[in-house]
Amino acid sequence: MIGKQLGGRYEILERVGGGGMAIVYKSLDILLHRHVAVKVLRQQYVHDEEFIQRFRREAQAAASLSHSNVVSIYDVGQEEDIHYIVMEYIEGTTLNDLIKEKAPLPVEEAVHFASQICDALDHAHHNQIIHRDIKPHNILIGRNGRAKVTDFGIARAITSSTITQTGSVVGSVHYFSPEHAKGTATGEQSDLYSLGIVMYQMLTGRLPFLGESPISVALKHLQEEVEEPRKVNPMIPQSVENIILKAMRKNPSERYRSAKQMLNDLDSCLLPHRRNEAKIDFLDDDELDEEKTLIIPAIRPDQYGAPVIDDEDDEPMAHADNLPTKQKRWTKPVAWIVVLLLILGVMWYMVGVVKAKFVVHEVDVPMVQYKPVAEAEQLLAAAGLRAKIERQPSKDVPKDVVISQGHPNMKMTINGEETLVVSSGVEKKQMPPVVGTKFAEAKAALAALGIPEDRIIPDYDFVDEPKDTVISQEPALNEEIDPSTVTVKLGVSNGRETLKMPDLVGLTEAAARSRIAMNDLKLAPDGITTETSYKQPKGKVIKQFPYQYNDEVARGESIKLIISSGLPPEAGEMTVPVTVKPAEDGKETAAKIILSDAAYDSYDYKTLKVTKPTTVDVKLVVSPNKSAVIQIKQANVVADMITVTYDDYTAHKDGKPFNPVPASVGGTPAPNAPATPQSETDPASTQTSGAPNGNPDAGAANQTGGGSAPGTGAPAAPNGSPAPSNGQPENPSTGGTN
Repeated sequence: MIGKQLGGRYEILERVGGGGMAIVYKSLDILLHRHVAVKVLRQQYVHDEEFIQRFRREAQAAASLSHSNVVSIYDVGQEEDIHYIVMEYIEGTTLNDLIKEKAPLPVEEAVHFASQICDALDHAHHNQIIHRDIKPHNILIGRNGRAKVTDFGIARAITSSTITQTGSVVGSVHYFSPEHAKGTATGEQSDLYSLGIVMYQMLTGRLPFLGESPISVALKHLQEEVEEPRKVNPMIPQSVENIILKAMRKNPSERYRSAKQMLNDLDSCLLPHRRNEAKIDFLDDDELDEEKTLIIPAIRPDQYGAPVIDDEDDEPMAHADNLPTKQKRWTKPVAWIVVLLLILGVMWYMVGVVKAKFVVHEVDVPMVQYKPVAEAEQLLAAAGLRAKIERQPSKDVPKDVVISQGHPNMKMTINGEETLVVSSGVEKKQMPPVVGTKFAEAKAALAALGIPEDRIIPDYDFVDEPKDTVISQEPALNEEIDPSTVTVKLGVSNGRETLKMPDLVGLTEAAARSRIAMNDLKLAPDGITTETSYKQPKGKVIKQFPYQYNDEVARGESIKLIISSGLPPEAGEMTVPVTVKPAEDGKETAAKIILSDAAYDSYDYKTLKVTKPTTVDVKLVVSPNKSAVIQIKQANVVADMITVTYDDYTAHKDGKPFNPVPASVGGTPAPNAPATPQSETDPASTQTSGAPNGNPDAGAANQTGGGSAPGTGAPAAPNGSPAPSNGQPENPSTGGTN
């Protein structure tokens, strides 16, 4: 059953109890977001149609009860062969468990529980419902100390065959009334007998009748007198023992006439003047028989003045003159008759007076349900009744309005007490702690209190907390809230705010620092280091880390930079004269010089138009691992190509002249042209992925692309000098040409 959903709304969560007839589960009412108890009929009864009909009828009758000491019935249903009753879920324990743990209970506590049970029985009896199975197992004790009677009407549905089949009914034999044990009709006094046994058990810690079998226990209810409670527990006041003994009389007529009468006795039994009252005395059975035979003394012959006759001569004796005359004989009886009539008259009058004093005046109880409590008290007072106010929370009935009353549309004795259950409004709950939890967990905790999801409002913010973590709550922790109306605002972390990492490569140190600050980032304390570089001029950023261009980076993160300290010591800077020829002598030809060296890859060094052979000085840089290649293109076709090696640089440095010889574009070297490996003559093959001599960025593609100078969008000469548009480039190291 765990996890099953009944009626489309009751989700079974866990088993919390069970008996011979049914199993009780803690469930969640999905529709109203509250916990309920669902009692499911055991499978052995699901095919007994008569039993099922009684089960439903009695459950529906119990649902009509509305009392603060009665477990409320919410729903009755069937799903396939599952028959169930939905009722109020009570957080707490049963009276049976409490007795096992603490018995004997303190007298005040036992009387308090008994009063609540008795009040519930009074309400049920007025609604023509007899419980028939009052026992500690059917009394729930909430965490607030309120007793709640459950299983109203269910025992009535049990057939005689279940006495030997179910542990529930067999267990209940200890609480049977004598008439219940005999199988005769049971009424209100049967419930009071069972309540007397419950009181006995609460105050002594044991049952009054025990036996080897249910039958032997039932016979003891019929035949044996109960051991007086004070002999078991001398701490019980005499007034309380009197209540138990009266409730447990075997003759129903000797018990309390009603639960209300017993409740009145319980309300006053602990008053100081009653605690040590006289022990209750019950008349013997023959004293109760009003038609028993009476013994009348015999009448003597001379009782009424008859003459005395002498036996010998049948004559009157000498003193016969002193006998009364005929007139005297009737005077005395008449006097007695008159006296007797007077006595009877006085007695009749006194009976009338006494009867008038003890006559029970009844009044109609006004209907005050759903009226304001002040108005309800006025109506009861006008009818000669007193109001007993009990408050309980309600989400349906406004505060200070009567939810239910004890005796609606009935009669009560004048000056009687009518119980009014008054709404204290929606039950207030405390705001739970949700700060520090995930937003989904917080929503689940608040939903469990009955707060709808649409009134849980998240407010996202970028903070230094894990994403989706609750960082604030309103209302505050432990603040009292009304789940039906409250709106909860939760501050939720969106994590640290991120942005796209800017491109710092090619910027000067000052420009890079400014760009870092503008983006709410910061430079690490040891964030500047320098390295030599073929790709970046001195003072420009070679590398940024740990975040590269366009990476997601949180605001406030620390950035480190590597700044170029210029070319490595072994770098070779040269100025090479390159001759550009027209396609035909005298005809203007557009030409483009493309440079690939240790600093650049396919850099558009210069574009020009020539009509005759023209010499252009090209500044370049070579390294021990990287030669330079100069291409001359006409109409996007390579017309000439010159390769400069590191050996050329060292020879030129030693004073040897360098006369570049263009290689044959078709692949055949020109006369006297030096043989060049393919990896150096092909400009594409000269691009390397590794860094020469450990330089991290040597050979890498220019960050700005298109051969433009880094960070400027315009071409730059090797080692950072601006590239001239048409004139000869200057050597950045010497300021002149080589």
